[in-house]
Amino acid sequence: MILDKVNYPKDLKNLSIEELTKLAGEIRDLLIKKTLKVGGHLAPNLGMVEATISMHYVFDCPKDKIVFDISHQSYVHKILTGRKDGFTEENNYRKYTSFTNPEEGDYDVFKTGHSSVSISFATGLAKARDINKEKYNVIAVIGDGALTGGQAYEGLNNGGNFKSNFIVLVNDNEWSIAENQGSLVKHLHDLRASNGKSENNIFKALGFDYIYVENGHDINDLITAFKKVKDVDHPALVHFHTIKGKGYEKAEKDPEFYHGILPGEKVMFNPNQESYLSITADYLLKEVNKGNNLVIISAATPLYSGLPPNTRKQLGDHYHDVAIAEQDAISFISGIGKAKAKAVLLVASTFVQRAYDQLIQDLSLNDNPATIIVNGGGITSASDTHIVLFDIPMFCSIPNMTYLNPTCKEEYLKMLDYSVNVNKKGPIAIRAPIKGFVSTGVEDTTDYSIKNKFKLVHKGSKVAILGLGGFFQLASEVYEELKSKNNVEGTLINPIFASGLDKELLEELKKDHTIIVSLEDGSLEGGFGQRVAGFYGNSNIKVLLYGANKEFNNCVPMDVLLTRYRLKKEIIIEDIVKNI
Repeated sequence: MILDKVNYPKDLKNLSIEELTKLAGEIRDLLIKKTLKVGGHLAPNLGMVEATISMHYVFDCPKDKIVFDISHQSYVHKILTGRKDGFTEENNYRKYTSFTNPEEGDYDVFKTGHSSVSISFATGLAKARDINKEKYNVIAVIGDGALTGGQAYEGLNNGGNFKSNFIVLVNDNEWSIAENQGSLVKHLHDLRASNGKSENNIFKALGFDYIYVENGHDINDLITAFKKVKDVDHPALVHFHTIKGKGYEKAEKDPEFYHGILPGEKVMFNPNQESYLSITADYLLKEVNKGNNLVIISAATPLYSGLPPNTRKQLGDHYHDVAIAEQDAISFISGIGKAKAKAVLLVASTFVQRAYDQLIQDLSLNDNPATIIVNGGGITSASDTHIVLFDIPMFCSIPNMTYLNPTCKEEYLKMLDYSVNVNKKGPIAIRAPIKGFVSTGVEDTTDYSIKNKFKLVHKGSKVAILGLGGFFQLASEVYEELKSKNNVEGTLINPIFASGLDKELLEELKKDHTIIVSLEDGSLEGGFGQRVAGFYGNSNIKVLLYGANKEFNNCVPMDVLLTRYRLKKEIIIEDIVKNI
């Protein structure tokens, strides 16, 4: 195998084009084998094999700096930079992270996992290089839809004004996570159709020399183009056309499904399995079919938000994808609400934090009605680039924003229906729990127009346990065991509202309780429990808070995290008993 001779980029320099092409096939086989086994971003990486080999053949890393946008297309880069054992040896499959990580070596410049940032990162590197009077190439690699994000244009605007070496490589595979969206789609199409000769060229207009490569899987063509821009003294951009999922027929035919998969070719959202996302899609489709003036919005992640292609087709004009542009999405839904239509935004916890300013200024300050479904938030063993601990502190810090945390299917649907069909003022966000799908079979009759009214599930004394959202089940288990094994019949509360306090109920608890326990699936600092503790600050009530530390965790196993955060039933009970 050619790969046996390649451990670092320098090993590529003496290989022939024929050998490099053979190497691409070997690497592609490794990517398919590993990703089908342990999951990961399959289709994006398959499309970047030849381009990554060519980059490392031409440029001199780590002296030259390559910044991968999102870095979910960096698997080949890792194989070529001393980490191939993470792909060739099954017992090392989880040795390295799925994104670039400077802790793994000098070839990775940044930790990146969110979209449209590489060009901005690279402009900073180039400016520092120039001010330090150093000499090396700075290369930003962007693609897979990342050009649809607003920061990409900010970076291009900044980088196109440089009077020194600055290189952008655009991988155009005609896709985002799902189908590419927006007017950029047509522009890139026109550039491809004209073989890069169209006079209407946004990249040239922004100050870049421009080179187009039609076959982004031809190593010879790529090397020729990259050599032209190496060591240039001005901004230059190479636009190359690739096939997402190249070399794996299933991924080529369905790039969206194979964008990111779980072990065994399982997709992260299964529309055929009942979940909070599947019932969301069913509800929204039913409302649209009833004639409701809904607009259902995704920011480039429709499948992972519960909207597979057939559902999007059925929604028709009621579905709108703003592309990878969460900031635009928030201002967009504010405008929809202002004009008396109904907006429902489906978004992941890790991505909605990108629009914090718009949530404050554009949506909540204007107090416009909108529904935001937040999925994936909570304590997970995910990569630190996709941290999902901060949505509760974020939403709960914003005036006029209501953040509802359901504990089961029935509450979730009632909250959704209230927000869509009853609420007329102010935004409502609803967090879809990730700690398992729960259905009680009991209709929820809560009036959600009464703000910050908690549900008193069981009334007792001494110990009150508040279980927010996905941790209500754990709170119930603690309550039951305290009652059965410790002879403590406490109080069990479902707070529902993460964004406010039921001060009347909390005040009432002072009469016959000495301990308040708060459990939440997120960061403690700035979260729900801290506000509960603040309420009892001047009293004799002892408050025990359970949630995540304010920290970045990188693929730490869940059992380790729950032990660290003392979020296990037996530990919580032990703490309570010590303080009674």
